[in-house]
Amino acid sequence: GPPAAPREREAAQPTGRVFREEEWESFVSPEGAPAVEGRAPPRPRRREPMSPIRLKIAERLLSAHQSTAHLTTFNEVDLTAVKELRERYGERFAQRHGVRLGFLPFFVRAAVEALRQIPQVGAQIDGGDLVYLDRYDIGIAVSTDRGLIVPVLREAEKKSFAEIERAIREVVERARSGKLTLPELEGGIFTITNGGVFGSLVSTPILNPPQSAILGMHAIQDRPVAIRGRVEIRPMMYLALTYDHRVIDGREAVTFLGQIKAFVENPGIILLDL
Repeated sequence: GPPAAPREREAAQPTGRVFREEEWESFVSPEGAPAVEGRAPPRPRRREPMSPIRLKIAERLLSAHQSTAHLTTFNEVDLTAVKELRERYGERFAQRHGVRLGFLPFFVRAAVEALRQIPQVGAQIDGGDLVYLDRYDIGIAVSTDRGLIVPVLREAEKKSFAEIERAIREVVERARSGKLTLPELEGGIFTITNGGVFGSLVSTPILNPPQSAILGMHAIQDRPVAIRGRVEIRPMMYLALTYDHRVIDGREAVTFLGQIKAFVENPGIILLDL
């Protein structure tokens, strides 16, 4: 009978060129490896087991992504007023309280005030219920050699700026030295993470279940902004709020982040308890 027509294959190339079977075999060896003399030696690689804490972190992060309806909304904050306060009173603050005044206490207090105004952001799902916790225990994400952990700052609403600063420094030191206990990592209603210490300009922080929201701080950059019709250079920071849409609607999330922005840009409201 007539010879069988040679088979054809379409190469995985943008041109879509069709090759005859014998042409294809000239490119690929029977084993599927490039048809060249010899084979490249295997690249050296290192394999090591994941630490228990890294395995736990991986499990929690995957669970957070798979079990929540997470969204992120963004804003930016002008830190001019906070920087002026630190420059004017920072030295006296350090002399009196024994700690330097950083930026984080302003955001902790701003978060507490915003949570008071929009309690839905601090609510947590329990079965078919939403649980509102009548306290303001704020998680502070800390990067350690063993991974990211989140110790909890208890009753932040009752603490002064100096007490918040001291408490933050204490939990950070304990976290990095491996001295934190399990109860110190439990019970927070909201978390703050600061990627700005590593130079991050903007990111989408991941939720810390069972919490329903997390605030991401970022690097401070001098940028041109419009102030009353004029262009000025201001110290600006992007803020990101990741939230669980099952608990928090977009209007609440955007309003909450706007409240944090307002409090940080006008720290006198917090300092004078207005």
